[in-house]
Amino acid sequence: MKKISLVVPCYNEEANIEALYEAITEEFRTELPGYDYELIYIDNDSKDHSRDIIRLLAMKDPHVKGILNAKNFGQFNSPYYGLLQMTGDCVITLACDFQDPVDMIHKFVAGWEEGYKIVIGVKTKSKENPLIYGLRTLYYKTIKRFSNVEMIMHYTGFGLYDKDFIDVLRKLDDPTPFLRGIVAEIGYRHLEIPYTQPKRRAGKSSNNFYRLYDGAMLSFTSYTKIGLRLATFIGFFGAFASFVIAIVYLILKLTNWYGFEAGMAPLIILVAALGSLQLLFIGLIGEYILAINQRVMKRPLVVEEERVGIWDEKKEEKQEENSEEQA
Repeated sequence: MKKISLVVPCYNEEANIEALYEAITEEFRTELPGYDYELIYIDNDSKDHSRDIIRLLAMKDPHVKGILNAKNFGQFNSPYYGLLQMTGDCVITLACDFQDPVDMIHKFVAGWEEGYKIVIGVKTKSKENPLIYGLRTLYYKTIKRFSNVEMIMHYTGFGLYDKDFIDVLRKLDDPTPFLRGIVAEIGYRHLEIPYTQPKRRAGKSSNNFYRLYDGAMLSFTSYTKIGLRLATFIGFFGAFASFVIAIVYLILKLTNWYGFEAGMAPLIILVAALGSLQLLFIGLIGEYILAINQRVMKRPLVVEEERVGIWDEKKEEKQEENSEEQA
């Protein structure tokens, strides 16, 4: 019997964890009765009762497992680490807030059985704020336009991944992974299934401007060169324009062309404009340097505080051996 792993990252999702468990259980009972499965909740240091609920579910149902992180390791590291802990023939990752529809699971499995190593959900519509959806569309178009890989529009990571692909992820050893870019970059043949994203079922999203900006800059610095190229080209143009303006200004001043008596205002404005551009591009280059720095430090994706549920000890020993070999 084939086994399907499901990874559900969560942070302060006490209102959704048990409801999602019941929905997934029903999905396998009605749509996928011929498959075994494991449901792995990976908690990113929740401050509510999420961990207690995961412990209770793991005690009640041997299909349920939990990884409780020592601290919040971010919106990308935690789910990525969860994927690496799968023990099934494939793994599906989905959000705990029901914005990734549970009824897509059997559709993903059907695509996988057709031979696709990767089956992903792509949002064609969303019931979220239209402004937010529009901004996301603009972001995806911008990244797709300037990226050196073919990025996938409105793909959030929601999908199914064969164990062969997960083995590739384990070998990457990337301390700051961006799954959406990796899927587009690796080159496995994949199937895209459209869906409409529903509203969050309950609770409040932990995403804020800083988290969204962090995610945008991770993809921007990992898969585009446009920032550095813009800094070079605009810097060159600005330097050339400044040199020409300085020569013209000097000639007009020395020859007193038609009584030319320009004061310091034009020079001050020019210096301020050039200084602003310099600060902008220094900051942009700093983002690239920050991304490089995080990769060079080779910090762990996640530090576990506790595991709950029944885990395959042999699988864990094998993963520990792989980690030691990579180190």
